[in-house]
Amino acid sequence: MKKKHQVFVSSTYEDLKEERKAISEALLESDCIPAGMELFPASNNKSWEIIKKAIDESDYYLLVIAGRYGSTRTIGCHIVSFTEMEFNYARKTKKPILAFINDNIQKMTVDKVEETIEGRERLKLFKEKVKNNCQVSFWDNGGTLISE
Repeated sequence: MKKKHQVFVSSTYEDLKEERKAISEALLESDCIPAGMELFPASNNKSWEIIKKAIDESDYYLLVIAGRYGSTRTIGCHIVSFTEMEFNYARKTKKPILAFINDNIQKMTVDKVEETIEGRERLKLFKEKVKNNCQVSFWDNGGTLISE
């Protein structure tokens, strides 16, 4: 019997709904099981425990980054997005990571990019962290993302 791999899909949500849908469809067509935060809200400690369990139960962690840093949470004196928290957890647990970064922010519409200087700086630092800690592929539209 062929094993179906579960893939945890991590990204910001509102700005990447279409891309997440396309990724989920491509995973299903590849006999993989997509899992992601849209299945449970990332708003409190109980939700975070559920997310960690879903990452633990997944065979792979797939990260998609575009023009937004995402919803944040304060941990100690640091402000961290849920997407970055998921990435940090996947690294900590040595989950195989597939990372896709869209560095072509100038082509994105205003509603899909960070509005604040602080948000843009956090996103820039997060992208650098990802680039320095795992293999990254680059994409500039949904079609190239799925074909990668």
